[in-house]
Amino acid sequence: MSSVRYLFISLFSLGLVIFAVILQQVGYQEVSFLPCPLCILQRVGYLGVAISCFLAVGIAPSRKLFHGLAALSAAYGVSVAAHQVWLLSHPETSCGIDPLETWINQFQLAQGLPWLFKADGLCSAKLPAILGLQVPEWSLFWFTVLFLLLTVTFFKKQQ
Repeated sequence: MSSVRYLFISLFSLGLVIFAVILQQVGYQEVSFLPCPLCILQRVGYLGVAISCFLAVGIAPSRKLFHGLAALSAAYGVSVAAHQVWLLSHPETSCGIDPLETWINQFQLAQGLPWLFKADGLCSAKLPAILGLQVPEWSLFWFTVLFLLLTVTFFKKQQ
């Protein structure tokens, strides 16, 4: 894959994280989208894709390794987003405050960058849909697209 494509994927992933932070800080339809523990874990997945693709551009001899790490980050994101989508469709399985929230909020990153990594919301909270989908559904869609793109190009022969 070309350096331009890696940069595009990196910037796209960072853009999704920025969009999530804007939803958190500004809101949508007068509702603040507080991130839940699974939302924070999805941000970590997007940042993993972004950093891996950025490193694939900068360290060409290890490009295949970073490409694989980006694909693994996307697969991780698919699993976390799929779990949250499942929780949205089964709200009775949520017990309210998630013990994962306490665990995530104890990390130094959450304390140092609370606007990016602090979990405050509920994973099963129904928030206003954006273009017909909940945020976790959008996240599942984009992680799936990234995973498929990265996986197909990982196994494609270099020309």
